[in-house]
Parts: sequence; C-alpha cells; structure tokens
Amino acid sequence: MAKTCLLLVSLGFLSFFRAAFCCPNDQKQALLKFKSAFLENTAVNSSSSDGFFSYGLEDWNSTSDCCSWDRVICDSRPNSRAVIALYLDSLQSPEPVVVSSSVLAPLFGIKSLMMLILSSNHIQGQIAGEGIANLGNLVHLDLMQNNFTGSIPPQVFHLRHLQYLDLSGNLLTGVLKPEVGYLQKLRILKLDDNFIGGNIPMEIGNLTKIQELSLRNNHFSGGIPLSVLNLKGLQVLDLRENLFSQHIPTMIGRLSNLSTLALSKNKLTSVIPSSIQNMTKLETLKLDNNMLTGEIPSWLFNMKALKNLFLGKNALKWNNNAKIVPRCMLSGLSLQSCGLLGPIPEWISSQRSLDYLDLSNNKLEGIFPQWLAEMELGTVILSDNNLTGSLPPSLFHSRSLSLLDLSRNRFSGELPENMGNATAIMILILAENSFSGKIPSSITNIYRLLLLDLSKNRLSGTIPVFDPTSFLAYVDLSLNDFSGEVPLTFSQETRILALRGNNFTGSLARNLTNFYMLEHLDLHDNRITGELPNFISELSTLRSLNLRNNSLQGSVPSSISNLSNLQILDLSHNNFTGSIPAEVGNLVGMIETPSTFSSISFIFTFSIEYTDLIVNWKRSVQGLSSSASIDIYSWLDLSKNHLSSEIPSSLGKLRGLKMLNISYNGLKGKIPATLGNLESLESIDLSHNTFSGPIPQSFIKLQQLTTLDVSNNHLKGKIPVGGQMDTMDDPTYYANNSGLCGFQIQLNCPDNKPPQAVEPVNESSESWFAWEAMWIGFPFGFIVSASVIFLTGFCTSRCLNNDIASS
Repeated sequence: MAKTCLLLVSLGFLSFFRAAFCCPNDQKQALLKFKSAFLENTAVNSSSSDGFFSYGLEDWNSTSDCCSWDRVICDSRPNSRAVIALYLDSLQSPEPVVVSSSVLAPLFGIKSLMMLILSSNHIQGQIAGEGIANLGNLVHLDLMQNNFTGSIPPQVFHLRHLQYLDLSGNLLTGVLKPEVGYLQKLRILKLDDNFIGGNIPMEIGNLTKIQELSLRNNHFSGGIPLSVLNLKGLQVLDLRENLFSQHIPTMIGRLSNLSTLALSKNKLTSVIPSSIQNMTKLETLKLDNNMLTGEIPSWLFNMKALKNLFLGKNALKWNNNAKIVPRCMLSGLSLQSCGLLGPIPEWISSQRSLDYLDLSNNKLEGIFPQWLAEMELGTVILSDNNLTGSLPPSLFHSRSLSLLDLSRNRFSGELPENMGNATAIMILILAENSFSGKIPSSITNIYRLLLLDLSKNRLSGTIPVFDPTSFLAYVDLSLNDFSGEVPLTFSQETRILALRGNNFTGSLARNLTNFYMLEHLDLHDNRITGELPNFISELSTLRSLNLRNNSLQGSVPSSISNLSNLQILDLSHNNFTGSIPAEVGNLVGMIETPSTFSSISFIFTFSIEYTDLIVNWKRSVQGLSSSASIDIYSWLDLSKNHLSSEIPSSLGKLRGLKMLNISYNGLKGKIPATLGNLESLESIDLSHNTFSGPIPQSFIKLQQLTTLDVSNNHLKGKIPVGGQMDTMDDPTYYANNSGLCGFQIQLNCPDNKPPQAVEPVNESSESWFAWEAMWIGFPFGFIVSASVIFLTGFCTSRCLNNDIASS
C-alpha cells in the first residue's frame, strides 16, 4: 500500500513538473500543425525533385518539449512555460517557393505570443486580420520580405501592446488608416517597399513614443502632415521614394532628436527649412531628387553631427563664391546637378572620413586633383562635367575604392599602368572621354570587378586576358579603335558584352560558347566576316544578338530558333543570302508578349533596367525614359541583306515583336496574312523588295501600329481601311507601287474593285532601331543596380535580439 501511494505521489509530481516546466500541449500541437502545413504547402508548390528542406524545424517533433526547439522561446517563469516568441524567419532553402498565408492559421491560437517573426518566407495572400486579433499580447510583429497582398487589416491597429511592427517588402495596397493612431506604445513602424498610397493620416501624431517611422518606396502622396511634429522622440524619419508634394514643414526642426531625415525621390518644393539647423543630433540628411529651390544654405556645414548630406537633383544652386569651412565630418556627400563651377572644391579635402562623393552633372573644370586621389574614398562619381587632363596614378593606390565613374568628361592621355592596384573596384566607368593607348594589363588584377565601361574613347591595342573565373558581368568597350579578332578573353560569367564600333575582323570563334551566362552580345559596326556559325545556338541564355553592319555571309542558320530566350535579333547590313528560315517563327522570346515574358535578372540579383527600347522612328527619335523593371521589347531586323524567296508565314507567330524590318532584300511573293497576328507590332518595314499582290486586310488588326513602309515593291489593290491603317497616310511609305490605291495616297480605287475580306492584323514598331538608345539603357540600369548592391553590401543581416522582458 505504501509503495502504491509513493507511486501515485511520484506520478502526480511528474505531472506537475511537466505542467510547470514544459510547454502547453495545445501550443505544441499548434506548432506541429504549422510545420506540417508549411512543409506540405512548399512541397506542393516546389518544382524540385529533391524535396523541400526547411531550416531550423528539424527538431520539432512530438516526443520532445517544444520549449527546447530551435526558433521557440518559452516564458522563463516557473509556473508558466507558455510559448512567447517564435523566430520563424528564412525557413526556406536557397530556392524558395511561394507559401500560402493559410499555413499561419495554427500560430494564431498561441495567445501567449509576444514576439512573432515570419520574415523572408515568400508567404503570399492577405494578412489574416481575425487571426492576428487573437494575439493580443504581441509586442513585436515582423512580416517583412514576403508577398502579402491587400490592405493592412484593421485588427493590427488594435494590438495595444505592440512596440515593433515591420510589414516592409510585401505587396500591400490600400491606405494607412487613421486607426494607426491607436498603437500608442509603438516605437518602430516600417512599411517600406509596398504599394500603400493616399495621405499619411493626421493620427500618426498620436504615436508619441515612436522612434523610427519608415514608409520608403510606396505611393504616399499629399503633404507631410504637421502632426508629425508631435513625435518628439522620433530618431529616424524615412519617407523616400513616394509622391509627397508641397513644402517640407517649416518647423520640422522641432524634431530635435532626429538622427536621420530622408525625404529623397519625392516632389517636395520650396526651400530647405532653416529650422533643420536646430537638429543638433542629425547625422543623415537626404533631400535629393525633389523639386527644391533656392541656394544651398552654408549653415548645413556647421551642423557638427552631420555625416551624410545628399542634395543632388533638385533645382538648388550652389553659392560658388561662399567660403565653406565645415564644422562637420562627412562620410557621404551628393551635390549632383547643383551648379558647381570651376575646380573641384578644395574644402572637400578636409573631410577625412568621406567615403561617398557625387559631384556629377555640374560644370566642374580643371584636372583631377591630387588631394582627391589620395583620400581613400569608396565611391567617386564625377560624370558629366568638363574635367580635363590625365588621371593621377595615386588614384589607384586606394584599397577602398569600389565605384569610380568619370564618364562624359574631357579626360585624356593613357590609363595609368597601376590601375590594377585598386583591387576593391567593382564598378569602373570611364566612358565618353578621350583616353588613348592600350588598356593596362594590370586591370585583370581587379578580381571583384563587376562592370567595366570604357566605351567612346580612343583606346586601341590588345585587350588584356581576364581570369575566366572572375566576377566580370558587364563589359562595354564600344566605339574605340580596337582591332584584330573579336576578343573573348573575359569572365565566363559575362552577361553583357558590347564591342560595337571597333575594327574587329575575322570570323566568330567557337569559344564564344564559353560565356555560358551571356544574355546580350553586341558586335555591330565592325568588320566581322564568315558565316553565322551553328554553334551560336548553344548560347541558350542569349536575349539579344546584334551583328548589324558587318560582312557576314551565307545563310541564316535555322538552328537560331534554339535560342529560346532571344528577344532581339539584328542581322541587318550584312551579306546574308538564301531564305528566311521558317524556324525563326519558333523563337519563344519573340512569341511571348512583353506582359507575359519575364524581365531580366542579373548576378547577385542585378536587374537590367532598360530604357524604353521601342523605336527610333524613320523620321524622328522618340524620347528615352528609364524605368524600373522594364521588359525588353522584341524586334527582328534582317534588312539590307541579299535574302530571297518568300516571307515564311511562321513569322506570324511572333506575337511579342514590336519591330519587324526586312527591307532592302530580294524577297518576293505575297505578304502573308499571318503578319496581321503580330498584336504587339508598332513598326513594320517591307520596303525595297519585290513583293506582289495586295497589302493583307489583316493589317487592320495591328492596333499598336505607328509605322508601315511598303514602298518600292510591286504591290497592287486597295490599301486596307480600318484601325490603325487609317492613320498610315504618308504617301512616301507606299511609293513606287504602281498598282496601289486608297484614300491614304489620295488615289481613288476603281468602283468595280471588290473590298477584300477582313483578316486579323498586327503591327511592329519601326524600320530601324537605335542601338545607341539600347546601350544608354544597358549601363544605366546595371550601374544603378550594381551600385545599390555594393553600397548596401552583398547581403543585409538584421539583428532581432529584442528584450521581451523589458517590454
């Protein structure tokens, strides 16, 4: 009997121990359900045959205490071992898949949660407001870097204990509701990188304990609300990349605790408020890319705490007569487009901590000063000035220089032999100067070099041999005086290779296929001979191929259809013969329309941002505008060759084409009606061939058509009426076709001529394309993307060691 009692006591004690020192069973089961749902969801959506691997959930099982699991924190009090924190960020493998937000449902039953971190998991769907409402004890909520959609659920604003809220890096829309003012304990609010719009509600002024307010890269508009001035404890105010207008609040200087004021890339007007000088703790002031006016105040340089000053790309004017004696020690300075005259200001030499300097697009003159070359800067951008002379060799003694952009100046002389000593350079842009001589062989020592642009100079000689395993992804040596065979001595990871406008000769060598990641190859305006080899089809990643204006001959190989990613093909101004291969109609990259074809992604997540590539019209050049994440517009140019036979009807499958130019050949037969299926076409040039028969009635379906040239053929019949064809009324585009008639050329058709049957139509963009426009776009997007990467680091780590107990 005594033993039985002892056993019962022991079992009771064990039961008490488990209840007191182990996590509650219902919470454990909820976590296991989450794991199961997460793994099941990712397995369903994964295309990998290797299965899905989840980081940090390996020890989540039914036989162990959940308080001992990775990523789980339980209450440390002896009478309660409830789960209070879940660190569930970055659960997926290096090749993540989309996860449904429904997998989060089990977590919403753990009402004891104070911290929930779910960042970087590719979760899509709406944030479950009703589920969030159950977590009334939340102090810290982090859902950043996912794919959440819809508006912020109102239940979030009723989490009265919340101190940290990060919803940045999602796809959220709607507006920021006035209820945000209920979060009166909030210290950090981050909504960056979403699509939230409207005005910032006045109720934002109720967040009197807030220390960081970051709304960067959204669609917020209107003025900066005056209620922001109530946030006396605010240390970081980041409203960059929105649509804010009006003036910066005059009394913004009341925010005396601010260390960062970032208002870049908006539409703010008027002058820089003088009250800013009252911000004695201000370290970073970013007002660039707005519409600010007036003179740049000299008192900015008396702010002792100031470290970063970005004022470029406004309508601000620098006082070139002012004597600047800075009391601050800057690490970053941008005075782009601020009207600086004369030599580079010598007061900059006093800024011994300076790491970033952008004085581009001013009217600076004189040489590159020796004192600047010796300053050990990380970034130097002096493009678009009138600087002259040669580069000082001491500039390349630096081991910290990462980006050097001296393009569009008047520098001359030879490049310093020691430039390879600057081994930290990642981006080197010396384009559009007058440098001469050879490229120093030491440049190959810059192993981290990602982008090299030496275009539009007078360089000649032999191109150095780069390590094939280096990181060099972008090479532009266009418009120089290089000669010899086409150089292929670059990194195997080269993505863009631009060698146009030189004197390269010989045929294309097979080792071109060593560039297994090549996306853009531009060799136009050289003297390359021989045939277009079949091995060109092995460049499976190629998106654009420009061999325009060389001396290539033979037939266009049918194997070119294997280039499934090709969207741009320009073989014009050569000596190709034979027919257009019917297989060209199978080019997948030209079949897909711009809205469905994927945009380019680059090494280290670079994305090439093209200028609007569409057209350099026959009679006028369209304005270029750059924009983020623009897909490449497709075009096919085979003009000015010796092609014969008929147009293959398969070209009608290339629905993504914007421009089709097959002019100045010996093509014959009827124009195929299938060309009317080219729904994206903006320009089509069929001139100077021997086509006969009518213009297909299907052309009336080309709703994007802006240019049509069928001159100098043997066409006859009535010009189609309807759609964009009614606007194709320039008689010169129909000239020398004695059998055509129609109102477009002011020539009536005989009454007995029956109307042609209506057929589907599409259109192209123009008769010839400005490759200059394309290569303006290439470096712009690549440089911007690469600059962001090296300035912010290859990866960003966030510390989330929040002291819950103190909360």
